Amino acid sequence: MRKFWYEAIWRTDWVLMGSILALLAIGLLMIYGIGSSSNEPTFFQFQKQLVALVIGGAALIGLTLMDYKQLRSLGTVVYILGFLLLVAVLIFGSTVRGTQGWFKFGSISIQPVELAKVAFAISLASYFSKHVHLKLNWISFFGSFLAMLGYVIPTLLQPDFGSAMIIVAMWFIAVAFAGLRSRTWILLLVAGLATAFLVWTYGLQPYQKDRLMAFMDPQIDPLGAGYNVIQAQTAIGSGGILGKGVGQGSQSRLRFLPEASTDFMFAVIGEELGFVGVTLVLSLFGVLIVRTIWIGYKSRDMFAGTYCVMIAGMFGLHILINAGMNMGMMPVTGIPMPFTSAAATSLVSGLVALGIVESVALHSRNPVERLPGRDF
Repeated sequence: MRKFWYEAIWRTDWVLMGSILALLAIGLLMIYGIGSSSNEPTFFQFQKQLVALVIGGAALIGLTLMDYKQLRSLGTVVYILGFLLLVAVLIFGSTVRGTQGWFKFGSISIQPVELAKVAFAISLASYFSKHVHLKLNWISFFGSFLAMLGYVIPTLLQPDFGSAMIIVAMWFIAVAFAGLRSRTWILLLVAGLATAFLVWTYGLQPYQKDRLMAFMDPQIDPLGAGYNVIQAQTAIGSGGILGKGVGQGSQSRLRFLPEASTDFMFAVIGEELGFVGVTLVLSLFGVLIVRTIWIGYKSRDMFAGTYCVMIAGMFGLHILINAGMNMGMMPVTGIPMPFTSAAATSLVSGLVALGIVESVALHSRNPVERLPGRDF
């Protein structure tokens, strides 16, 4: 037993763990600052984030100690559970800001699509580890495509366009990693253009189209669809080099910036911690993504490699979309900044996802699969 704990401590990727802990600390500090800076201080979001951190932290530790190879055989079960969550929220879920994507239990809200993203990564990695050899064949390609649609369609029906696009991108990253044939790239390009046309024409709600138009030019509707972007840009621009100090940001403190602790946390960081704070946060995310990819690469295991690149892609897209929409470079969506935004389900699912990554680092000394001719 002592040898097991010694090896667990020694083989844990502490660079990855350190970046996670630093981001969590910054997020808690910023959420506390937002709560304490109002005329009537409220710490509900801070307390909820702490509870989510305890749950997610316990899951991270438990999954790290568990051998990730056990998940290979559970891919179908995990996929079905994720699919049932996405369907159930369409039937029993609550609507928040025009999206029926939450289960509400009193003051507790759970967003199933965040858990479904991790479930999708596990199930698709399991599928590819069993069916892909050297190159992705047509049967495996279309099988994975149908699996992706099984998650994307109910997500679009909520409607949650941002999360649906992240699931599509995670699938694309996985099939590219598995070895996509050259002819398939052309097929994907044509399919992508056709899908974009159909989604714009029939899939987007009016408020989502307004967000896209406001992204092109926020001044078209400065008091409506463009208001959030203008306020976020003002907050980031006013932060300067070192920022105004935690809890001292006028945009968030005076409530000019909506959803400051969730969707627009990046703008709060820019205003209160300045350019230095933004650079630090983005650097920590860079470390997290690079280490996740590196752990998958070192595993020499198709399941672990596919899972790690999908999770790295998921975090990268969350950061790109959230930071981009705060700076007016991406359309406004309900995508939170991982680990720093007050989004309990996102926090728990992120820690679950990285718990499995840490399990790969801990348990991949004797890889279970090394495909002929493939060196990750």
